[in-house]
Order: sequence, then structure tokens, then C-alpha cells
Amino acid sequence: MQKFFTRMRKLSPRILAGTLLFVSGAALAGPGDKPSAKQKYIDKNNMNASVKPGDNFYEYANGAWLKSNPVPASKTRWGSFDLLREESSKRLQTLLAEAAKNTSKDRKTQMIGDYYTSGMDSAGIEAKGFQPIKAELDRLSALNSVQEVVTEIATLRTKGYSSPLFGMGISQDRKNVTQYIASLGQGGTSLPDRDYYLKNDPRSVEIRAAYKQYLQTMFGLVGTDAATSAKNADAVMRIETALAKAQMSRVEMRDPYKTYNKFSVKDLSATTPSLNWATLFPIMKVNISDKDSVLVGNPQFLKTADILLSALPLEDWKTYLKWSILKSSASYLSDAFVKASFNFNKVLSGQKEQTPRWQRISGLIDGDLGDFLGQLYVEKYFKPEAKQRMLELVNNLQATFGERIQNLAWMSDETKTKALEKLNAFTKKIAYPDKWKTYEGIVIKSDDFIGNVRRCNEWGYNEMINRLGKPVDKTQWGMTPPTINAYYSPVNNEIVFPAGILQFPFFDFGADDAVNYGGIGAVIGHEMTHGFDDQGSQYAADGNLKDWWTKEDNAKFKAKANEIVEQYNAFTVLDTLHVNGKLTLGENIADLGGLSIAYAAYTKTKEFKEGKKIDGFTPAQRFFLNWAQVWRNNALPQTSAQLLLTDSHSPGDARANCPLTNIDAWYEAFNVQPGDKMYKAEDKRTKIW
Repeated sequence: MQKFFTRMRKLSPRILAGTLLFVSGAALAGPGDKPSAKQKYIDKNNMNASVKPGDNFYEYANGAWLKSNPVPASKTRWGSFDLLREESSKRLQTLLAEAAKNTSKDRKTQMIGDYYTSGMDSAGIEAKGFQPIKAELDRLSALNSVQEVVTEIATLRTKGYSSPLFGMGISQDRKNVTQYIASLGQGGTSLPDRDYYLKNDPRSVEIRAAYKQYLQTMFGLVGTDAATSAKNADAVMRIETALAKAQMSRVEMRDPYKTYNKFSVKDLSATTPSLNWATLFPIMKVNISDKDSVLVGNPQFLKTADILLSALPLEDWKTYLKWSILKSSASYLSDAFVKASFNFNKVLSGQKEQTPRWQRISGLIDGDLGDFLGQLYVEKYFKPEAKQRMLELVNNLQATFGERIQNLAWMSDETKTKALEKLNAFTKKIAYPDKWKTYEGIVIKSDDFIGNVRRCNEWGYNEMINRLGKPVDKTQWGMTPPTINAYYSPVNNEIVFPAGILQFPFFDFGADDAVNYGGIGAVIGHEMTHGFDDQGSQYAADGNLKDWWTKEDNAKFKAKANEIVEQYNAFTVLDTLHVNGKLTLGENIADLGGLSIAYAAYTKTKEFKEGKKIDGFTPAQRFFLNWAQVWRNNALPQTSAQLLLTDSHSPGDARANCPLTNIDAWYEAFNVQPGDKMYKAEDKRTKIW
């Protein structure tokens, strides 16, 4: 399940190609905790029995819960995942508050405690106003040439600010995964998607107007007069709109071959006269020569950026760089900046109240010092036996997936052999890393909040660039232990399940197998299927991007995948807004595959074979009911509209309902018949994995 819900700002999209996104049980509990009242895993009080299962299974399974659980004022959506995230953030707050009070601190406790103290010191932050960024803004005002602007763009990338103009990172070479390589990507815009700059529908127009007002407000907060602030807003909009026009769409960016363009530094510089990469890489601390190779996701974007550097006035570029400082810093400055940022976000998401400060700071520290905080989290809240139980489930799902591959009617033996080789080569990571980061060199001060943020960001940047020329470290994790999520990495061919997700409704020692297989079992199957979705299927067992399919089998797979595209394209979310079946294809294939594999694995259990009812439901019914309640989720309309543009995951109701219509066992479990709204004739049901 590709992005469940997690702070992703520091994670490479090449590492996390497939994540869950969205999502109290026995796996996570404090030492000596007493058993709580018996957990009701499938609660009829949460259901809407007036709806036929075959008409809208999501509503049937969750209707009463959805009606009685509106989105809280400080949230943009509210569902199973959000409840777990809320509990996780409270646990983090407890750990951080304890660390802040600890007077006999070791280095780990000192760093996270002092970081929390600095972030919660609202009076100290308020007193500083925008002074923490004033020197940077003044330096940008003094720039005298486009070349100095280019130098600043490269320099800011190293200092923990939002990367202006383009993205640069060090990642594994997709066609040679034993080597790290420098990668350049499109960027330079602030709105969540390029379409917000380019479309003229009422919502896009409203968001652009709010964005311009936000720009003016922010420039005004650093002492710029109203007329100049308006002029600055126009300059930023001009540059970002021009960059948006040159960006690939999110659907295009899903093609790993289209975004794999290798250049020598010398040859790349020849395409961008204003951007001499032989000069820029050293400024960005990247040790690379003229002859070394670099990957470029969108070469045309860099050419456009290069043209704009010469075509637009120097003052516009200075303003643009100042905006990069402002937007990167707003959340860490005085209240006026935080409120301005939130007021704009309200237009984007519909959120009514700011997320509590303690929660924002807890999430920030989890992202910056996650291995320190994660160690404390695991020690206090994670039961080690859950790790062994998870490994058993993963192995069961893996064996079941192998059987299903062997029995595929549409795939040749030649391709099956390669598919099984890849499946059996999965690396499995569960709960927490075997090797923790030590964050050597980071200085954390109890009275320097924004300084702590910058130093953590700089450390993260330096850690990344120092990988170049070294062996690939496959022990690294792309998520912290408390994260309510899971992911698949195609270049490492690994599936990863942080400790945070090992809770009900996904996993609970006390639950019947139907609940665990319909929850974490489907998650496991989902991540495995990411290795065989429309993107993951292009990577071989060793993680390299290369074709291992016969031509005929690949054509059959694409035809089946297109059936999934068409099914989700037809799913209406808001008024006339539909799911983007191409953008969400990987997640939708993974949902269907994960649910199918998990059910097949569940049928092997003693519980399923005995067929005993619990609370009036058969084992099969409980399996599918827990699948549906995992995805229950209320979302604000503005948030839903934004996610349809930006998120590679379908909305919760689509994720719950659409895969079921392709699974014969669901029809049998709930006696779904022709005439029911979700019914699909047997020969129309899509079966891939």
C-alpha cells in the first residue's frame, strides 16, 4: 500500500516507490500493560445494515462510523489511519516531554529533549520575529548577476532550504543498483501540482488568487511595502508558472524509462549554457567530474529553466530566491508567519484549525531525529514477539503468492520463472532497523528552534551526498519505526513494515485470523504486489531496471492493467471529479493483488477451514469486513480534490470497493447477485496476480 500517511519530505521517491498511505492493539503496548476490555474487531454498531453489501460494501461496513465521526477541525481527513497516527503522535509527545524534563541526559535524550523544548518555546520564537532569516534575505538583495543567482541556487540546496529551481539528490542508479549516482529532477514550484498553475477551472483560479495573496502577505511580514510585495508576488508567479509548463505530469513521471536520461556532466552543461554543472556540483558538495554520469528526470525542464535564467530580469530571480527562504522558514518563525502559511493551506485543504503545536513539533522531530526517537518508541511501546509473528505472516503470503504465480493461466512458464525468482529474492524488514543512525555532528540547542531545523536538514543533505562513491547501504530504512505505513523499494527489491503499523485494525495478537489477514495480511500482499505492478514489474530480481518479460506476456499484463485504469476512471469522488486511473494504477494493482493473495493465504488456516461464525459473521465475511474498515475515512472536499490531483492512491471508498468487485470469494461471502450495484459478470472481473 503505497503512501499510508507519513512525513515524506526527506525520502527518495526511488526508495519509496510503493507505500501504503492512509491507515490498539497487542503489538504496541507499554511494558506491564494490563489487558484492556475485549476488543470488538468487527463492530456492528459501526455498520449500516440498511445498505446491501453488493450495492456499496464500503457504506455497509462503515456507514454508522462515517456518520458519527466527522473530520475534526484540526484535521483534513479522519479514518482508521488517522486514529492510529493520533495515538502515535501522543506517544511521541510523551517520549519527548519526558526527554525534555530529564536532567541526567545522555546524548540521545539531550538532543530530542532540547529539540522539543526549542520547538515548544513559542515566546522565544515570537521574540525573534524574522531575524533568523534576515541575513539570508539581505545577502540575496545584494546579488549582482544571474551567475550569482545560479550560485545561490546551488548553495541554498546545501543549507536546508527548499530546493530552488531544480531537485538534486544521490540515489541508486536504476540500471546499476550497486552504484549511487547524482540525479537532477524538475522542481521550482510551490503549489502541490503543476495543474494549479495551468488550469482555469474555478478551484484552480481560487487557489492561484489565494497563493498570490499569501505571497504578498509573506513579503510584507519581512518589511516589504504593499506595492513591492504585490510586484514580488507577480514575479514569483511568472517564474513558477513558466516552470510548471515545462514539468512532466505526475502520470508521465511514473514511467521509469522516460525519467532515466543519463548524461556526462560536460554534455549536460552543453544543453544549459547558464547552468554549468561542472561548477554547480562542487558548490553542492558533490564530488563529480566532467566525465562522470548524472541522471536527469526531465531534460527539457532544465533547458527551460536555463532559458528563463537569461530571459527574466535579475530582480525577479532575486525575489524568487527570497521566496524560497520564506516558504522554507514560515513554519519555524513567529506566529504571523505560521498563521499566514496556515491561512493559505486552508484554501488548499479546507482545514479549519491549525494542528496543535505539540503535534507539529513531534512529527518534525520524528522526521529529523527519527532513529533516536524510534529507539525510545520501540523500547516503550513495541512487543518483540510481534516481529516474529509478522515474519510468519510474510512467509505465508510469499509462499501463497508463489503458488498463484505458478497457476496463472495468462503467463508463460518463461516469465513465471523470472517472476518467482524476483518474489523469492525479497528482502524483508520488520518493525525497526538493525542498525540505528547516530546523527554525529548535529548540534541541538534548547533555545534555537529554526537553527535546529536547519542543522538537521544540512546533516541529512550531507549524509546523502556522502553516499556517492561508496557501496550501497541496504540497511537503511526510508521510514521511522513509529510510522503508520509500509513500503516496497524496487531498486532494493525489499518490503518494509515499521512497528507503527502493527496495530489494530491491521494487526492484533488477540484478533481472529480473519481480521489479521484482512488487515496486515492485505498490507503484506499489497507491498509484495508492488514488485509486480505497472512500475515494479519493470525491475528485475536484482533491483535493476530491465525487461524480464516475454513480449506476449507483457502485452497481456498491460491489457489487464488497462482494465484497472478504466474501472477506477469511472469511480466518481466529488460531483464530476473522478479517480485518475493512470496516476493510481500502481496502488490499485497492489490493492487487488494484496487482497487476493491475503485471502488465498487465509483459506489455508484452521480457522477458515472450521468455518465458525463470530458475532454472526463467517470467516470470509470478517476478512472482507476488516479490509473495508481499514479504509474508512472522512475527508474534507477541498482535501479530496487536491488528492485526486496529487496522490497516487485512490480515495478510501474506491480502495475498499473496487478490488472486491474482481474477487469471486467476496461475491460468495455476501451473496452478491446480478442487479446489485457492485456486481460484475464473472468474465468481466479483472484477475492479475
